[in-house]
Amino acid sequence: MARGERRRRAAPSAEGARTVERAARGGPGRRDGRGGGTRGAVRGATMAAVVLVLAVALALSGRWMVAWHRAQRAVTLHSAPPALSPDSSSPAVAPDLFWGTYRPHVYFGMKTRSPKPLLTDGQEVLLPEAGPKGQLKFISGHSNDLGDFRFSLLPPTSPGDTAPKYGSYNVFWSSNPGLPLLTDMVKSRLNSWFQHRPPGASPERYLGLPGSLKWEERGPSGQGQGQGQFLIQQVTLKVPFSVEFVFESGSARAGRNQALGQLAGSLLTQALENHAKAFQEHFEKIFQLKEKGLTPEELTLGQVALSGLLGGIGYFYGQSLVLPDLGVEGSEQKVDPALFPPVPLFSGVPSRSFFPRGFLWDEGFHQLVVQRWDPRLTREALGHWLGLLNADGWIGREQILGDEARARVPPEFLVQRAAHANPPTLLLPVEHMLEGGDPADLAFLRRAFPRLHAWFSWLHQSQAGPVPLSYRWRGRDPALPTLLNPKTLPSGLDDYPRASHPSTTERHLDLRCWIALGARVLSQLAERLGEAEAAAELSPLAASLEAQDTLDELHWAPELGVFADFGNHTKAVQLKPRPPHGLVRVVGRPPPRLQYVDVLGYVTLFPFLLRLLDPNSPRLGPLLDVLGDSRHLWSPFGLRSLAASSSFYGQRNSEHDPPYWRGAVWLNVNYLALGALHHYGHLAGPFQTQAAKLYSELRANVVGNVRRQYQATGFLWEQYSDRDGRGMGCRPFHGWTSLVLLIMAEEY
Repeated sequence: MARGERRRRAAPSAEGARTVERAARGGPGRRDGRGGGTRGAVRGATMAAVVLVLAVALALSGRWMVAWHRAQRAVTLHSAPPALSPDSSSPAVAPDLFWGTYRPHVYFGMKTRSPKPLLTDGQEVLLPEAGPKGQLKFISGHSNDLGDFRFSLLPPTSPGDTAPKYGSYNVFWSSNPGLPLLTDMVKSRLNSWFQHRPPGASPERYLGLPGSLKWEERGPSGQGQGQGQFLIQQVTLKVPFSVEFVFESGSARAGRNQALGQLAGSLLTQALENHAKAFQEHFEKIFQLKEKGLTPEELTLGQVALSGLLGGIGYFYGQSLVLPDLGVEGSEQKVDPALFPPVPLFSGVPSRSFFPRGFLWDEGFHQLVVQRWDPRLTREALGHWLGLLNADGWIGREQILGDEARARVPPEFLVQRAAHANPPTLLLPVEHMLEGGDPADLAFLRRAFPRLHAWFSWLHQSQAGPVPLSYRWRGRDPALPTLLNPKTLPSGLDDYPRASHPSTTERHLDLRCWIALGARVLSQLAERLGEAEAAAELSPLAASLEAQDTLDELHWAPELGVFADFGNHTKAVQLKPRPPHGLVRVVGRPPPRLQYVDVLGYVTLFPFLLRLLDPNSPRLGPLLDVLGDSRHLWSPFGLRSLAASSSFYGQRNSEHDPPYWRGAVWLNVNYLALGALHHYGHLAGPFQTQAAKLYSELRANVVGNVRRQYQATGFLWEQYSDRDGRGMGCRPFHGWTSLVLLIMAEEY
């Protein structure tokens, strides 16, 4: 039909053909009645060609302008007023938060919330002063934020003793080659000819830095100037020993009682003991674990979870690399990434050792814990994240800001794509703020609303699916021959199985539920703040997204008896060895077709997890059955991410890509499930008793396993095995695994 229609349009009619013929002979085809038909035809053809060339040029120019405009917006900050005042991180406004352990990637790294921290020094000068035998006594300096400062190294002692302990000292002072190169520079200079000679003991060789407190310019003359200075003091001691470092800053002296003296020795010990006591008292006041009858082991676990999460909060400053969204999928590969403007970020991190940077979908879960402890910290974190909006309302899902952060990430993962979203979990602590009604929280939300609204609007529009009220994660991996199932990294569930053959026809259940949650929270917030225009826009959308009939129409799979993704899919896929290529994906029969994706797992539960179902909904019962069935999601250690009955369960996604969200127990989704079970277990309905029973059993399983693994290993883990409960992935993982504290406290 289409080909025939094209032929009919291309062929001239009989009258049209005669007119063309007469025009060629110079007949009445010319309107001016003159002769010279051939010349006129040539002129007409030339004119048509010129017009055609101009039209093509204008079209190309127009496309180029649109692409240029989109590229500029991708790296332009949003124009809405900031949620935080520009000086909110300064020592004048927040002196108690100015200094902190804001370098989470090191064992103990103090840092200020300044875009120009002491770590960068710039053109400013450090002045070291040495004692006998090369021992560094102190370093003095000055910066605009800190004023005059002094960093002192006190004499080492044995624990519990005040007498100095013998030590060997090495020092090296040079221009700074750049933070990513410091470790290699130090390693390259270590030598083993040094001897440690305590009185009355045999000398022992050790690796030391050859140098002195003599300035050493690195490289050719003038090279390295303006990059700051690098000074390292090496102290070699026999264990056990105790060493104290004291940093005294002019920015902090105004807030301290000068009569207290230097905060070191017994004075520091007493201050730390007082701080620990205050922490424990505040902890019990907030979470009431003792009052709720939890064991001392569980109390310790809760305190470890919270302190590890708080200790992982970092302050970052720098620029991201961004690929703009040109409006056509795949087109981002044809443009170069650009630098986003320099921005600060105050955020928790998932893992200090493995993921020491900000992740958008993790941070919403982090702040559910933090806001119970200190709501101000959550307002600060949310305000910083909302400060990352670009002109379209997009926030990059992974924030790699500054040289230190960039040095820890493989180059292929540095670029953030402005077409890719992430679950809007920041709305979870926003929803908690709304429910709590704290005046300070509401004042913050009033300032933050324009940015929250812009962020949600971008998500709702940019991830829209093929039919109304459907949504699709942009940025799925292509169907490469090495992948069992193309990943969907923007969803946060990475290798969770989706439709086997990615296409624009896909409808993703979890994304639709996240947007339904966003519409609900934003519409409630708009009404609370008196934002009438926004409320009129958001309230109908929220009602439509939560309507049972539209959810059923798009995602209820009668043949599966549950909600599901939809797309071009076949389950006849597997990885098979094909020498010399290794494991290769083989697609058998039946071939892919448009259908519901027959996978049971975390995605299946999302209408339940985000409490989008009425307690009387007939769809609630089947989801509770799947959740509580050991053949599917139930395990003695928590809900597994993928049903044990699935063909993808425990399967590698490629030869070098082990399973990630294909069976392991994850605390963030188990927390959502427990919150939903607690919710439906307290609402009258046909499934109230079943939900309450599952809640009690699942909570005991999750808490018990995390506690046992912590006692056995000393760590909270990224994920847990659904087979034997052992900790897996990276550790320590004080990100969303810290939600175990809220589970113990029954705070949902």
